[in-house]
Amino acid sequence: MSTRWLYLLPLATLGIVAGFFAWSLTSDRNPASIGSALVGRPAPTLNAAPLREGETAVTDASLRGRPVVVNFFASWCAPCQLEHPILMRLAEREGATVVGIAYKNKPADALAFLKRLGDPYKHAGLDPDGKIAIDWGLSGVPETYVIDARGIVRLHFRGPISERDVKDSILPALKAGS
Repeated sequence: MSTRWLYLLPLATLGIVAGFFAWSLTSDRNPASIGSALVGRPAPTLNAAPLREGETAVTDASLRGRPVVVNFFASWCAPCQLEHPILMRLAEREGATVVGIAYKNKPADALAFLKRLGDPYKHAGLDPDGKIAIDWGLSGVPETYVIDARGIVRLHFRGPISERDVKDSILPALKAGS
């Protein structure tokens, strides 16, 4: 009689594991809301070679003295193309200072991307090997940070930003960060 229960043990274990996975898939958890260790802390060191010829390197000085939006992008990134019009409007309509970092991108490809879609970046730098991205805690592109005038990270968005993000979070943070 006691050996019959041993045959049911693997089935019960499988049921528990399947139940956990079903709960994980159907719960209202948002993986983008995992937060960021950078929020509330000084922005990481930034020293990126310039994307556009004839410009200076994009450094920490680019992030001080006024609120700044830092956007990591790539020409090969489809979500980057989706969010690009929002960055254009943020720079043109709202007058935001937007700094772009081309992540693991060839300079010619990144420049062609900006020529085709418009260039919202006051400063644009290169991160060809992803070392800057590691310091900033990137999990992929696009990722966007809002930094106040003192160089403190106030917001971090994983994935493409939306008009709602601009209206509800980014613009208020830029105004408060002056």
